Amino acid sequence: MKATYQQCAEVIASSEVMFIHSGAGIGVDSGLPDYRGNKGFWNCYPMYEKLGIDFVDAANPYQFEKDPSFAWGFYGHRTNLYRETQPHRGFHLMQQWIEKYNQEYFIVTSNVDGHFQKAGFSDDKIYEIHGSINHLQCLTPCRDDIWENNADFEIDFATMTNKQNPSCPHCGGTSRPNILMFGDWSWISRRSSAQQKRLFDFDAVCCDKKTVVIEIGAGTAIPSIRSASWRRGSSGKATVIRINPREPQISAPHISVACGGLEALEGIDDALQKM
Repeated sequence: MKATYQQCAEVIASSEVMFIHSGAGIGVDSGLPDYRGNKGFWNCYPMYEKLGIDFVDAANPYQFEKDPSFAWGFYGHRTNLYRETQPHRGFHLMQQWIEKYNQEYFIVTSNVDGHFQKAGFSDDKIYEIHGSINHLQCLTPCRDDIWENNADFEIDFATMTNKQNPSCPHCGGTSRPNILMFGDWSWISRRSSAQQKRLFDFDAVCCDKKTVVIEIGAGTAIPSIRSASWRRGSSGKATVIRINPREPQISAPHISVACGGLEALEGIDDALQKM
C-alpha cells in the first residue's frame, strides 16, 4: 500500500486541478451511516424493519404526501445527525493539498449533508447532484422557491415521527427537503442546476490542465459519482484515484486504493510529507 500512496502523492503534487468526487462512503469515518443494503439501513432504523420499509420507501416524496410527520421522522433525524457530526480530518487534508500546490478545485458529491461546506470548502465550488438537506422547498410545490432549513426537529423514535413539521412560508402547506428522492417528480432542481452550471464554466477554463480526481466512497449501486469519474478520467488529461474498501477496481493509468477514505487520505498525506 505504501507504493500506492506514493503513486497517489506524485499525481496530486504534479496536478494543477483537483476534483473531489464523493459518495456516502466519505462520511463513514465521521460516524455517518452509508445505508449499504437493507440490513445496513435497518441497523440504523430498526423501526423501519418492523414496518417492512427500506431506504427507497423512506426516501420517497410519497411519505410526505401520506404522513408528513412520519416522513420528517426520517429526514428530521438525518438533519439532526448531520448537524451534530463533524467532518473528519480527511476533508481538511485535501484542503491543505489544494493550498500547498496552489490548485484549482471543484467538488461533485451525491451527499446531501453539507459537510464539504461545513469543513470549509467554498460553497460556489460544490455541485450537490442530489440536493441538500440544509434547504427546503414546498411539497406541491406552490412556487419555484428554495429556502434554508432552520427548523428544529424532535423525533419520537418509537414511532419515527417528528413533533412539529416545517411548513411552506408561501402557502402554509407541507415543506420537504430540497433533495432528489426516489420516484420524485416535484424536486426543484434550480439550486443544483446553478451549481452544475458553475461546474461547466469551471471545466471550460480548466479542461486543458493536468488534473487529479480523488473519488471517495462512491459505490456501484447508484453509480452517479463513479460515472462522473469515468467521464473525467476518460478524457486523457485526468488521473482518477479511486478510494473504496469494497469496490476499488479501476483500470490503469488510474489508481485503485482498497481502504476507507480517512485511512487512504492519511496514507497519501504521509507520502506527500516525505516528498
